Parts: sequence; C-alpha cells; structure tokens
Amino acid sequence: MIYGYIRVSTKRQENGTSLDDQLRILKQHGCQKIFQDIQSGTTMARPNFEKMLDEIQSGDTLIVCKIDRLARNAYDGYAVVKDLTDKGITVYPLDMGMVDAKTPIGKAMLQVMLTFAELERNTIVQRMQNGREYKRKHDPNYKEGRPMKFNKAQRQHAVKLLENHSYSEVSAMTGISVRTLVRYKEKANQVYQH
Repeated sequence: MIYGYIRVSTKRQENGTSLDDQLRILKQHGCQKIFQDIQSGTTMARPNFEKMLDEIQSGDTLIVCKIDRLARNAYDGYAVVKDLTDKGITVYPLDMGMVDAKTPIGKAMLQVMLTFAELERNTIVQRMQNGREYKRKHDPNYKEGRPMKFNKAQRQHAVKLLENHSYSEVSAMTGISVRTLVRYKEKANQVYQH
C-alpha cells in the first residue's frame, strides 16, 4: 500500500494552501491512505503519525512532500527513516527521491537533507527571536504573544452580558467562544477580588 503523511505546524496553516497542496501532491503520486497532523515537527509525539507507524508494514511505501514533514531535527528524522527502511518500508520524500537508509550513500543523503531541514528550522526560530527583540527595543506598544482578537471594550461587554445571559447565549451574540468567555469571566473575577 502507498501511504502519505502531511503535516503543518500551526492551525493557521490548516486552512491555508499548505495542507491542501500537500494533499493534492500526495494524491497525484498515488497515495491510497493519507495521515495528517497539525503539530510542530519538533516533537515526534503526533497522534496520526503514531497511528500511521502502527499500521504501515513491510512492502509498503511512505511518501512525504518534504523530508522535514517527518521531523525537523536530524537525529529524529534519521531514526524514523532508518527504522522504517529496516522494516522493509520504502520512504519517498519527494524533495529528495527514494531513500535507502541501508546503503552508505542513502544514509549520507538522508543525514545531509535532515541537517538542512534542521538548519532551516533553526534559522526561522532565530529570525523570529531577532524580530521580537527589535520590536521590544523600538516599539513602545509591542506586547509579547498573540494579539487579542477582541478589544478591551468587547471583552468587558461580553462579561457584562454574562450577568443576565448564559455562556451559549453570549457566545451567539458576540461571536466569542464559550471557552474564551469562561477565561474572560475568570480574569474579571480575579480583578474584582484584588
């Protein structure tokens, strides 16, 4: 059987072209079953990746669009591909071709590709850190973390509505999820207690 695996790091990518593009490409390459995760490649604990590893068998092929979809560091990536190859599974990252981690040249190619994937990841992280550091020094309005979706007045209004309405009703009125409303209410209660 031909398996495919696709992964994006963030929810924001989920609805973008990244998952769609990977899915389309893998279908074009004959994948019969495709597993996907929305999780960083820096961790190997990915639910659907683990399901795929439990299911895939000797004689099967695993196709990924890029080697970094399997892992973002050389050590984990090499271990996964070597383990799969040792079990008789063909690993086919489309960005580098078939990988035979049993041969010396295959091992070397795999290590080089994974090293570049790790370098790319580290470069992205460094750029983000540099950008945040620059913003901290030069932008007095800069705040760490994700910007609030709802402004202070909207949050206060939603909490006020909770005095006479249920969480579900306020969610329907404001477009703020129930879980987020619970957080806003808890935060408002903490302010009042101090």
